Amino acid sequence: MSDPANDKANPYSNLPARAIWRKAVAETHPLQQENLYVKKFPMAPEARISTAGSCFAQHIAKTLKRSGFNFQDFEPAPPLFPAALAQSYNYGVYSARFCNIYTARQLHQTVERAMGGFVPREEPWIRAGGFADPFRPLLEPEPFESVAELERARQSHLSAVRQMLHQTDVFIFTLGLTEAWHSKADGAVFPLCPGTVAGRFIEEDYAFKNFNYFEIFEDLVAVMGKMRELNPGMRFIFTVSPVPLTATKTDNHVLAATLYSKSVLRAVAGHLAAELDFVDYFPSYEIIAAPSMRGLFYDHNQRTVNAAGVDYVMSHFLRQHAGEAPTDSSAPTMTKQQLLGDLEAQCEEMMQAQDLGYA
Repeated sequence: MSDPANDKANPYSNLPARAIWRKAVAETHPLQQENLYVKKFPMAPEARISTAGSCFAQHIAKTLKRSGFNFQDFEPAPPLFPAALAQSYNYGVYSARFCNIYTARQLHQTVERAMGGFVPREEPWIRAGGFADPFRPLLEPEPFESVAELERARQSHLSAVRQMLHQTDVFIFTLGLTEAWHSKADGAVFPLCPGTVAGRFIEEDYAFKNFNYFEIFEDLVAVMGKMRELNPGMRFIFTVSPVPLTATKTDNHVLAATLYSKSVLRAVAGHLAAELDFVDYFPSYEIIAAPSMRGLFYDHNQRTVNAAGVDYVMSHFLRQHAGEAPTDSSAPTMTKQQLLGDLEAQCEEMMQAQDLGYA
């Protein structure tokens, strides 16, 4: 005979407040929400952390550096290089001078190139009378004067990437886009469309690609496998950029295309984090873009994330991994001017949009 006292018991009877929408969201101010992120594994103070990804990932790297984490930079600026120019030359932006890596396929191919498993056929692109690396077309403010100079920079970069693969304990990657352009000759993926900021678009040579769930899943599984072959103890933290698409080449409205892209990336990252003990997911996308945030952290263009938004996102990361966070999550930890200056992220996609008149 059942106990009347337990007749109303069910799996939802004793859920914590963070699991109930009314308590965790509807009745809680957006800036007072807690436990939006609970770490899957700890990071020791000496853990070597490397980063890559879309332009929003640059804010993660900067926060790690100024918060005392053991951020790794395998391709630092040369001695006596002016600090004020470092970011415009992509020094110190990520753990190597990747520029932005928007798609999982681009990351996969970058690792393969560093390991010698893939040599793209694409020739250097012409840019403003000089030459640009198709895979880092805006690496420096001015184009390379010669192909030889470009090739030296490329080999130095790939050497730095190899070093990173061997000497990283935690790799943080921000997934940005599902849409990309690739070479029909060998499938090499570019960070932006040929013929926008550099190169020349030839329809017979290039094709548009909108990666689906399975392709992204397979790319991430493959690249993690390759990285862990070299460094078996490497762990990963994936996150999804909250920055919407500047423009879409699909037939969909750009808003629908953005939600598709972010939803697919979020689903893949969440699947991997749920299945693999060496993968965690950090919800930067949700913290910024959730309906409960009411667009609070977007600029007037409803696309770029403002300074307070970046600070709020990273405060949740720091609570878990550094044991500290801003005492007032609604306010930046630094002066407004400092934060605004810190938000000057290098974003090829935005520069492409400006070139096309979409920004």
